[in-house]
Amino acid sequence: MKIAVYTPITAFQNDIGDVVRLFYGEGAAVTAEEMADAQLVHAHEESEGQWCETFVLTSMDGHREQNTLSAPIVSGGLEEKRQLKRLVKRCCYMLLKRVSGRRPAWGSLTGIRPTRLYYQQLEKGKTREEVRRTLSELFDLSQEKIDLLDEIISAQQGLIDRRARVCDLYVGIPFCTTRCAYCSFSSGEIGDGHLVEPYLKALFREIEACAGMAREMGLHVRVGYIGGGTPSSLTTSQLESLLNHIEKHFGTMEEFTVEAGRPDTLDEQKLRMIHHHPVTRISINPQTMNDETLVRIGRAHTAQQTIQAYRLARHIGFDDINMDVIAALPGENYAIFAHTLEEIRKLQPESLTVHTLAIKRSSRLHEEKYAQREQDVARMVALGRQTAHEMGMRAYYLYRQKYMAENLENVGYALPGCFCRYNIDNMEETTSVLALGAGGISKCVMREEEKILRAPNIANIEQYIERVDEMIERKHNVFSKKQID
Repeated sequence: MKIAVYTPITAFQNDIGDVVRLFYGEGAAVTAEEMADAQLVHAHEESEGQWCETFVLTSMDGHREQNTLSAPIVSGGLEEKRQLKRLVKRCCYMLLKRVSGRRPAWGSLTGIRPTRLYYQQLEKGKTREEVRRTLSELFDLSQEKIDLLDEIISAQQGLIDRRARVCDLYVGIPFCTTRCAYCSFSSGEIGDGHLVEPYLKALFREIEACAGMAREMGLHVRVGYIGGGTPSSLTTSQLESLLNHIEKHFGTMEEFTVEAGRPDTLDEQKLRMIHHHPVTRISINPQTMNDETLVRIGRAHTAQQTIQAYRLARHIGFDDINMDVIAALPGENYAIFAHTLEEIRKLQPESLTVHTLAIKRSSRLHEEKYAQREQDVARMVALGRQTAHEMGMRAYYLYRQKYMAENLENVGYALPGCFCRYNIDNMEETTSVLALGAGGISKCVMREEEKILRAPNIANIEQYIERVDEMIERKHNVFSKKQID
Protein backbone atom coordinates (compact mmCIF):
# COMPACT_ATOMS: atom_id res chain seq x y z
CA MET A 1 0.00 0.00 0.00
CA LYS A 2 1.29 3.44 -0.95
CA ILE A 3 0.17 6.53 0.93
CA ALA A 4 0.76 10.03 -0.44
CA VAL A 5 1.77 12.36 2.39
CA TYR A 6 1.10 16.09 2.45
CA THR A 7 2.16 18.40 5.29
CA PRO A 8 2.48 22.19 5.48
CA ILE A 9 5.57 21.69 7.68
CA THR A 10 8.06 20.40 5.13
CA ALA A 11 10.70 19.80 7.81
CA PHE A 12 8.45 17.03 9.19
CA GLN A 13 7.80 15.27 5.86
CA ASN A 14 10.28 12.47 6.57
CA ASP A 15 9.15 12.13 10.18
CA ILE A 16 5.54 11.59 9.11
CA GLY A 17 6.80 9.14 6.49
CA ASP A 18 8.57 7.21 9.26
CA VAL A 19 5.26 6.80 11.09
CA VAL A 20 3.55 5.59 7.91
CA ARG A 21 6.32 3.01 7.46
CA LEU A 22 5.75 1.71 10.99
CA PHE A 23 2.35 0.41 9.88
CA TYR A 24 2.67 -0.20 6.15
CA GLY A 25 6.34 -1.02 5.59
CA GLU A 26 9.24 0.37 3.58
CA GLY A 27 8.18 2.26 0.47
CA ALA A 28 4.68 2.97 1.79
CA ALA A 29 5.12 6.72 2.20
CA VAL A 30 5.33 8.72 -1.05
CA THR A 31 5.09 12.42 -1.86
CA ALA A 32 1.80 14.14 -2.65
CA GLU A 33 2.72 14.24 -6.35
CA GLU A 34 3.14 10.46 -6.71
CA MET A 35 0.54 7.81 -7.49
CA ALA A 36 -0.85 6.23 -4.33
CA ASP A 37 -3.63 4.08 -2.87
CA ALA A 38 -4.55 6.67 -0.25
CA GLN A 39 -3.83 10.27 0.70
CA LEU A 40 -2.71 11.42 4.14
CA VAL A 41 -3.17 15.16 4.65
CA HIS A 42 -1.80 17.02 7.67
CA ALA A 43 -3.21 20.38 8.83
CA HIS A 44 -1.41 22.53 11.41
CA GLU A 45 -2.99 25.44 13.30
CA GLU A 46 -1.91 27.71 16.14
CA SER A 47 -4.65 29.40 18.14
CA GLU A 48 -5.09 30.68 21.69
CA GLY A 49 -1.75 29.30 22.82
CA GLN A 50 -2.45 25.84 21.40
CA TRP A 51 -1.01 23.74 18.62
CA CYS A 52 -3.73 21.84 16.80
CA GLU A 53 -2.77 18.96 14.50
CA THR A 54 -5.20 17.13 12.24
CA PHE A 55 -4.56 14.17 9.96
CA VAL A 56 -7.08 12.95 7.38
CA LEU A 57 -6.58 9.63 5.57
CA THR A 58 -8.63 9.29 2.38
CA SER A 59 -8.73 6.03 0.41
CA MET A 60 -9.26 5.68 -3.34
CA ASP A 61 -12.97 4.96 -2.82
CA GLY A 62 -13.40 8.20 -0.88
CA HIS A 63 -13.54 6.71 2.63
CA ARG A 64 -12.14 9.17 5.19
CA GLU A 65 -10.66 8.68 8.63
CA GLN A 66 -9.54 11.61 10.79
CA ASN A 67 -7.68 12.34 14.02
CA THR A 68 -7.06 15.64 15.80
CA LEU A 69 -4.71 16.35 18.69
CA SER A 70 -3.90 19.57 20.56
CA ALA A 71 -1.25 20.68 23.05
CA PRO A 72 -0.02 23.96 24.58
CA ILE A 73 2.53 25.79 22.45
CA VAL A 74 6.09 25.44 23.74
CA SER A 75 8.37 28.35 22.86
CA GLY A 76 12.12 28.15 22.63
CA GLY A 77 14.30 26.87 19.83
CA LEU A 78 15.21 23.20 19.94
CA GLU A 79 12.63 22.22 22.56
CA GLU A 80 9.86 23.91 20.57
CA LYS A 81 10.72 21.91 17.45
CA ARG A 82 11.07 18.70 19.45
CA GLN A 83 7.69 19.04 21.16
CA LEU A 84 5.87 20.03 17.98
CA LYS A 85 7.38 17.11 16.07
CA ARG A 86 6.31 14.69 18.79
CA LEU A 87 2.77 16.04 18.72
CA VAL A 88 2.57 15.74 14.92
CA LYS A 89 3.93 12.19 14.93
CA ARG A 90 1.66 11.14 17.79
CA CYS A 91 -1.43 12.47 16.03
CA CYS A 92 -0.49 10.62 12.84
CA TYR A 93 0.36 7.48 14.81
CA MET A 94 -3.00 7.39 16.61
CA LEU A 95 -4.88 7.63 13.32
CA LEU A 96 -2.89 4.91 11.56
CA LYS A 97 -3.02 2.64 14.60
CA ARG A 98 -6.82 2.85 14.57
CA VAL A 99 -7.13 2.35 10.83
CA SER A 100 -4.61 -0.49 10.53
CA GLY A 101 -5.51 -2.32 13.72
CA ARG A 102 -1.80 -2.76 14.47
CA ARG A 103 0.24 -1.74 17.51
CA PRO A 104 4.01 -1.55 16.97
CA ALA A 105 6.02 -2.82 19.93
CA TRP A 106 7.97 0.46 20.08
CA GLY A 107 4.80 2.51 19.83
CA SER A 108 5.22 5.81 18.04
CA LEU A 109 9.01 5.86 18.41
CA THR A 110 10.88 5.82 15.10
CA GLY A 111 14.34 6.96 16.22
CA ILE A 112 17.36 4.70 16.56
CA ARG A 113 18.09 5.53 20.23
CA PRO A 114 15.02 4.97 22.45
CA THR A 115 17.13 5.27 25.60
CA ARG A 116 17.70 8.94 24.79
CA LEU A 117 14.01 9.62 25.38
CA TYR A 118 14.20 7.85 28.75
CA TYR A 119 17.17 9.98 29.82
CA GLN A 120 15.45 13.17 28.64
CA GLN A 121 12.49 12.38 30.86
CA LEU A 122 14.75 11.69 33.85
CA GLU A 123 16.54 15.01 33.27
CA LYS A 124 13.16 16.73 33.60
CA GLY A 125 13.00 15.43 37.17
CA LYS A 126 10.65 12.52 36.61
CA THR A 127 10.97 9.35 38.64
CA ARG A 128 11.60 6.02 36.92
CA GLU A 129 7.96 5.06 37.48
CA GLU A 130 6.78 8.35 35.97
CA VAL A 131 9.01 7.76 32.94
CA ARG A 132 7.54 4.29 32.49
CA ARG A 133 4.06 5.79 32.59
CA THR A 134 5.00 8.44 30.01
CA LEU A 135 6.46 5.82 27.67
CA SER A 136 3.25 3.80 27.90
CA GLU A 137 0.62 6.54 27.82
CA LEU A 138 2.25 9.15 25.59
CA PHE A 139 4.40 7.02 23.27
CA ASP A 140 2.44 3.74 23.41
CA LEU A 141 5.41 1.45 24.05
CA SER A 142 4.63 -2.14 25.01
CA GLN A 143 5.45 -3.19 28.57
CA GLU A 144 8.10 -5.55 27.19
CA LYS A 145 9.99 -2.67 25.55
CA ILE A 146 9.59 -0.44 28.60
CA ASP A 147 11.06 -3.21 30.76
CA LEU A 148 13.95 -3.54 28.29
CA LEU A 149 14.71 0.19 28.45
CA ASP A 150 14.47 0.11 32.24
CA GLU A 151 16.96 -2.76 32.37
CA ILE A 152 19.41 -0.90 30.13
CA ILE A 153 19.19 2.37 32.06
CA SER A 154 19.90 0.45 35.28
CA ALA A 155 22.89 -1.33 33.72
CA GLN A 156 24.39 1.95 32.49
CA GLN A 157 24.39 3.63 35.90
CA GLY A 158 27.91 4.72 36.82
CA LEU A 159 29.34 3.86 33.40
CA ILE A 160 28.54 7.03 31.45
CA ASP A 161 31.36 9.57 31.66
CA ARG A 162 30.22 13.10 30.81
CA ARG A 163 33.51 14.89 31.45
CA ALA A 164 34.27 17.30 28.61
CA ARG A 165 37.88 16.24 28.11
CA VAL A 166 37.28 12.50 28.02
CA CYS A 167 36.94 10.84 24.63
CA ASP A 168 36.85 7.40 23.02
CA LEU A 169 38.94 6.09 20.14
CA TYR A 170 37.57 4.18 17.15
CA VAL A 171 39.86 2.73 14.49
CA GLY A 172 38.24 1.31 11.37
CA ILE A 173 39.64 -1.49 9.20
CA PRO A 174 37.43 -1.50 6.07
CA PHE A 175 38.42 -4.93 4.77
CA CYS A 176 36.65 -8.30 4.86
CA THR A 177 37.43 -11.71 3.39
CA THR A 178 33.98 -11.72 1.74
CA ARG A 179 30.99 -9.37 1.75
CA CYS A 180 27.94 -10.56 3.70
CA ALA A 181 24.61 -10.42 1.88
CA TYR A 182 23.10 -8.04 4.46
CA CYS A 183 26.08 -5.68 4.66
CA SER A 184 25.86 -2.05 3.54
CA PHE A 185 29.13 -0.84 5.02
CA SER A 186 31.78 0.62 2.77
CA SER A 187 34.17 -2.24 3.49
CA GLY A 188 35.93 -3.85 0.56
CA GLU A 189 36.76 -7.50 0.09
CA ILE A 190 40.44 -7.85 0.83
CA GLY A 191 41.11 -9.56 -2.53
CA ASP A 192 44.82 -9.61 -3.33
CA GLY A 193 45.46 -7.13 -0.51
CA HIS A 194 47.01 -4.43 -2.70
CA LEU A 195 45.24 -1.63 -0.81
CA VAL A 196 46.02 -2.84 2.70
CA GLU A 197 49.57 -1.50 3.07
CA PRO A 198 48.79 1.94 1.56
CA TYR A 199 45.71 2.10 3.78
CA LEU A 200 47.68 1.25 6.92
CA LYS A 201 50.32 3.84 6.03
CA ALA A 202 47.62 6.52 5.81
CA LEU A 203 45.94 5.25 8.97
CA PHE A 204 49.21 5.34 10.92
CA ARG A 205 49.66 8.95 9.82
CA GLU A 206 46.18 9.77 11.10
CA ILE A 207 46.82 7.94 14.39
CA GLU A 208 50.01 9.89 15.04
CA ALA A 209 48.49 13.27 14.11
CA CYS A 210 45.28 12.79 16.11
CA ALA A 211 47.13 11.51 19.17
CA GLY A 212 49.24 14.67 19.09
CA MET A 213 46.11 16.78 18.71
CA ALA A 214 44.49 15.01 21.68
CA ARG A 215 47.53 15.71 23.86
CA GLU A 216 47.61 19.37 22.86
CA MET A 217 43.94 19.76 23.75
CA GLY A 218 44.17 17.83 27.00
CA LEU A 219 41.85 15.04 25.83
CA HIS A 220 42.05 11.79 27.78
CA VAL A 221 41.33 8.76 25.59
CA ARG A 222 39.48 6.43 27.95
CA VAL A 223 38.44 3.44 25.80
CA GLY A 224 39.31 2.14 22.35
CA TYR A 225 37.65 -0.03 19.72
CA ILE A 226 39.05 -1.52 16.51
CA GLY A 227 36.15 -2.34 14.20
CA GLY A 228 35.36 -2.72 10.56
CA GLY A 229 35.04 -4.52 8.34
CA THR A 230 37.00 -7.34 9.87
CA PRO A 231 40.19 -6.19 11.63
CA SER A 232 41.42 -9.79 11.85
CA SER A 233 41.39 -10.02 8.05
CA LEU A 234 44.78 -8.28 8.32
CA THR A 235 47.81 -10.55 8.56
CA THR A 236 49.26 -11.12 12.01
CA SER A 237 52.17 -8.75 11.31
CA GLN A 238 49.87 -6.04 9.90
CA LEU A 239 47.51 -6.23 12.87
CA GLU A 240 50.42 -6.21 15.30
CA SER A 241 51.84 -3.12 13.62
CA LEU A 242 48.45 -1.42 14.04
CA LEU A 243 48.28 -2.34 17.74
CA ASN A 244 51.84 -1.09 18.25
CA HIS A 245 51.01 2.27 16.67
CA ILE A 246 47.89 2.70 18.80
CA GLU A 247 49.74 1.84 22.02
CA LYS A 248 52.71 4.05 21.15
CA HIS A 249 50.60 7.13 20.51
CA PHE A 250 47.54 6.65 22.74
CA GLY A 251 48.97 4.52 25.54
CA THR A 252 47.08 1.90 27.52
CA MET A 253 43.33 2.45 27.74
CA GLU A 254 40.86 1.37 30.42
CA GLU A 255 39.03 -0.78 27.88
CA PHE A 256 40.24 -1.90 24.46
CA THR A 257 38.16 -4.05 22.11
CA VAL A 258 39.33 -5.76 18.94
CA GLU A 259 36.49 -6.98 16.77
CA ALA A 260 38.13 -10.21 15.64
CA GLY A 261 34.86 -11.00 13.92
CA ARG A 262 35.12 -13.89 11.51
CA PRO A 263 36.38 -17.21 12.89
CA ASP A 264 38.09 -18.07 9.58
CA THR A 265 40.49 -15.13 10.05
CA LEU A 266 41.75 -16.36 13.44
CA ASP A 267 44.56 -18.77 14.22
CA GLU A 268 46.69 -19.40 17.29
CA GLN A 269 49.49 -17.06 16.23
CA LYS A 270 47.14 -14.14 15.63
CA LEU A 271 45.16 -14.69 18.83
CA ARG A 272 48.33 -14.98 20.93
CA MET A 273 49.65 -11.77 19.39
CA ILE A 274 46.41 -9.91 20.23
CA HIS A 275 46.45 -11.32 23.77
CA HIS A 276 50.04 -10.10 24.21
CA HIS A 277 48.82 -6.52 23.78
CA PRO A 278 46.62 -4.65 26.31
CA VAL A 279 43.41 -5.76 24.57
CA THR A 280 40.69 -6.36 27.16
CA ARG A 281 37.84 -7.63 24.97
CA ILE A 282 37.36 -9.39 21.62
CA SER A 283 34.39 -10.37 19.47
CA ILE A 284 34.09 -13.71 17.68
CA ASN A 285 30.91 -13.47 15.64
CA PRO A 286 29.10 -16.54 14.31
CA GLN A 287 25.92 -14.64 13.21
CA THR A 288 24.37 -18.13 12.97
CA MET A 289 25.39 -21.68 13.83
CA ASN A 290 23.72 -23.06 10.71
CA ASP A 291 26.16 -23.91 7.91
CA GLU A 292 23.56 -23.63 5.15
CA THR A 293 22.75 -20.09 6.23
CA LEU A 294 26.42 -19.15 6.40
CA VAL A 295 26.82 -20.15 2.75
CA ARG A 296 23.62 -18.32 1.82
CA ILE A 297 24.73 -15.03 3.38
CA GLY A 298 28.28 -15.18 2.04
CA ARG A 299 30.27 -16.04 5.17
CA ALA A 300 33.43 -18.03 4.48
CA HIS A 301 33.40 -20.12 7.66
CA THR A 302 31.47 -22.95 9.32
CA ALA A 303 29.78 -23.24 12.69
CA GLN A 304 32.52 -25.65 13.77
CA GLN A 305 35.18 -23.04 12.97
CA THR A 306 33.37 -20.62 15.28
CA ILE A 307 33.50 -23.16 18.11
CA GLN A 308 37.17 -23.91 17.45
CA ALA A 309 38.15 -20.22 17.35
CA TYR A 310 36.24 -19.54 20.56
CA ARG A 311 37.84 -22.46 22.42
CA LEU A 312 41.28 -21.45 21.17
CA ALA A 313 40.75 -17.88 22.43
CA ARG A 314 39.71 -19.24 25.81
CA HIS A 315 42.75 -21.52 25.95
CA ILE A 316 45.04 -18.58 25.20
CA GLY A 317 43.51 -16.61 28.07
CA PHE A 318 40.86 -14.21 26.74
CA ASP A 319 38.35 -13.66 29.53
CA ASP A 320 35.94 -11.20 27.89
CA ILE A 321 34.50 -12.49 24.60
CA ASN A 322 31.44 -11.18 22.78
CA MET A 323 29.47 -13.13 20.18
CA ASP A 324 27.00 -11.64 17.67
CA VAL A 325 23.93 -13.38 16.25
CA ILE A 326 21.31 -12.15 13.79
CA ALA A 327 17.60 -12.96 14.00
CA ALA A 328 15.62 -13.41 10.75
CA LEU A 329 18.49 -14.35 8.44
CA PRO A 330 17.36 -15.65 5.01
CA GLY A 331 15.98 -19.18 5.24
CA GLU A 332 16.02 -19.29 9.03
CA ASN A 333 13.03 -19.93 11.27
CA TYR A 334 12.53 -19.96 15.02
CA ALA A 335 13.91 -23.49 15.44
CA ILE A 336 17.15 -22.72 13.57
CA PHE A 337 17.68 -19.53 15.58
CA ALA A 338 17.00 -21.45 18.80
CA HIS A 339 19.72 -23.93 17.80
CA THR A 340 22.19 -21.06 17.32
CA LEU A 341 21.41 -19.69 20.78
CA GLU A 342 21.73 -23.12 22.36
CA GLU A 343 25.19 -23.58 20.83
CA ILE A 344 26.25 -20.19 22.19
CA ARG A 345 24.85 -21.05 25.61
CA LYS A 346 27.20 -24.07 25.65
CA LEU A 347 30.19 -21.80 24.96
CA GLN A 348 29.28 -19.27 27.70
CA PRO A 349 30.70 -15.99 26.33
CA GLU A 350 30.72 -12.91 28.56
CA SER A 351 28.46 -10.99 26.19
CA LEU A 352 25.93 -11.70 23.46
CA THR A 353 24.67 -9.18 20.92
CA VAL A 354 21.32 -10.05 19.35
CA HIS A 355 20.79 -8.22 16.05
CA THR A 356 17.61 -8.13 14.01
CA LEU A 357 18.19 -8.38 10.27
CA ALA A 358 18.02 -4.99 8.58
CA ILE A 359 17.87 -5.05 4.78
CA LYS A 360 19.73 -1.88 3.86
CA ARG A 361 19.48 -0.32 0.44
CA SER A 362 23.08 -0.97 -0.60
CA SER A 363 23.09 -4.61 0.52
CA ARG A 364 22.91 -7.64 -1.77
CA LEU A 365 19.68 -8.76 -0.10
CA HIS A 366 18.04 -5.48 -1.10
CA GLU A 367 19.32 -5.78 -4.65
CA GLU A 368 17.87 -9.30 -4.81
CA LYS A 369 14.56 -7.96 -3.42
CA TYR A 370 14.61 -10.39 -0.50
CA ALA A 371 11.26 -10.33 1.31
CA GLN A 372 11.34 -10.92 5.06
CA ARG A 373 8.94 -13.32 6.76
CA GLU A 374 7.64 -11.57 9.84
CA GLN A 375 5.85 -14.23 11.82
CA ASP A 376 8.88 -15.56 13.75
CA VAL A 377 11.02 -12.46 14.19
CA ALA A 378 9.57 -11.11 17.45
CA ARG A 379 9.72 -14.60 18.97
CA MET A 380 13.36 -14.94 17.92
CA VAL A 381 14.28 -11.62 19.52
CA ALA A 382 12.39 -12.57 22.69
CA LEU A 383 14.23 -15.91 22.80
CA GLY A 384 17.53 -14.07 22.47
CA ARG A 385 16.66 -12.01 25.52
CA GLN A 386 15.50 -15.06 27.47
CA THR A 387 18.70 -16.95 26.63
CA ALA A 388 20.90 -14.03 27.65
CA HIS A 389 19.07 -13.73 30.98
CA GLU A 390 19.42 -17.46 31.61
CA MET A 391 23.17 -17.06 31.03
CA GLY A 392 23.25 -14.40 33.75
CA MET A 393 23.49 -11.44 31.36
CA ARG A 394 21.69 -8.10 31.40
CA ALA A 395 20.82 -5.81 28.52
CA TYR A 396 23.15 -2.80 28.59
CA TYR A 397 22.68 -1.02 25.24
CA LEU A 398 20.40 -1.06 22.24
CA TYR A 399 19.80 0.69 18.97
CA ARG A 400 17.29 0.47 16.19
CA GLN A 401 17.72 0.78 12.42
CA LYS A 402 15.52 1.59 9.48
CA TYR A 403 14.57 -1.34 7.26
CA MET A 404 14.72 -3.68 10.28
CA ALA A 405 12.42 -6.71 10.46
CA GLU A 406 9.21 -5.82 12.34
CA ASN A 407 10.77 -2.49 13.43
CA LEU A 408 12.56 -4.29 16.24
CA GLU A 409 16.01 -3.67 17.71
CA ASN A 410 19.61 -4.72 18.25
CA VAL A 411 20.46 -5.41 21.90
CA GLY A 412 23.77 -5.95 23.63
CA TYR A 413 23.72 -8.26 26.66
CA ALA A 414 26.62 -8.94 29.01
CA LEU A 415 27.50 -10.33 32.39
CA PRO A 416 27.73 -7.67 35.13
CA GLY A 417 31.21 -6.17 35.00
CA CYS A 418 31.57 -6.91 31.27
CA PHE A 419 29.47 -4.10 29.81
CA CYS A 420 31.37 -2.56 26.88
CA ARG A 421 31.71 1.14 27.66
CA TYR A 422 32.53 2.02 24.07
CA ASN A 423 29.19 0.58 22.95
CA ILE A 424 27.36 2.56 25.63
CA ASP A 425 29.18 5.80 24.76
CA ASN A 426 28.60 5.32 21.04
CA MET A 427 24.89 4.57 21.33
CA GLU A 428 24.07 7.20 23.95
CA GLU A 429 26.34 9.82 22.31
CA THR A 430 27.44 11.10 25.72
CA THR A 431 31.19 11.01 25.05
CA SER A 432 33.23 12.51 22.24
CA VAL A 433 34.78 10.04 19.80
CA LEU A 434 37.93 10.28 17.69
CA ALA A 435 37.11 7.99 14.75
CA LEU A 436 40.07 7.14 12.54
CA GLY A 437 40.13 5.31 9.23
CA ALA A 438 37.88 5.24 6.17
CA GLY A 439 34.22 5.86 6.98
CA GLY A 440 34.81 6.84 10.61
CA ILE A 441 32.67 9.66 11.99
CA SER A 442 34.26 11.64 14.80
CA LYS A 443 31.92 13.32 17.27
CA CYS A 444 32.54 16.23 19.60
CA VAL A 445 29.80 16.33 22.24
CA MET A 446 28.85 19.91 23.15
CA ARG A 447 26.88 19.48 26.36
CA GLU A 448 26.00 23.06 27.19
CA GLU A 449 24.91 23.80 23.62
CA GLU A 450 23.07 20.44 23.42
CA LYS A 451 24.60 19.56 20.09
CA ILE A 452 27.17 17.24 18.56
CA LEU A 453 29.75 18.38 16.02
CA ARG A 454 30.71 15.69 13.51
CA ALA A 455 33.81 15.22 11.37
CA PRO A 456 33.25 12.39 8.88
CA ASN A 457 36.09 10.60 7.15
CA ILE A 458 35.51 9.73 3.52
CA ALA A 459 34.37 6.11 3.14
CA ASN A 460 36.09 5.27 -0.16
CA ILE A 461 39.37 3.52 0.65
CA GLU A 462 41.41 4.98 -2.23
CA GLN A 463 40.10 8.49 -1.55
CA TYR A 464 40.88 8.13 2.15
CA ILE A 465 44.47 7.18 1.33
CA GLU A 466 44.87 10.20 -0.95
CA ARG A 467 43.09 12.67 1.35
CA VAL A 468 44.14 11.56 4.83
CA ASP A 469 45.60 15.00 5.63
CA GLU A 470 42.20 16.52 4.91
CA MET A 471 40.60 13.99 7.30
CA ILE A 472 43.04 15.03 10.01
CA GLU A 473 42.25 18.70 9.42
CA ARG A 474 38.50 18.02 9.69
CA LYS A 475 39.00 16.62 13.18
CA HIS A 476 41.28 19.47 14.17
CA ASN A 477 38.59 21.96 13.17
CA VAL A 478 36.02 20.19 15.36
CA PHE A 479 38.18 19.32 18.37
CA SER A 480 39.53 22.82 18.97
CA LYS A 481 40.16 24.06 22.52
CA LYS A 482 37.57 26.78 22.11
CA GLN A 483 34.86 24.30 21.16
CA ILE A 484 35.39 21.81 23.98
CA ASP A 485 36.04 24.25 26.85
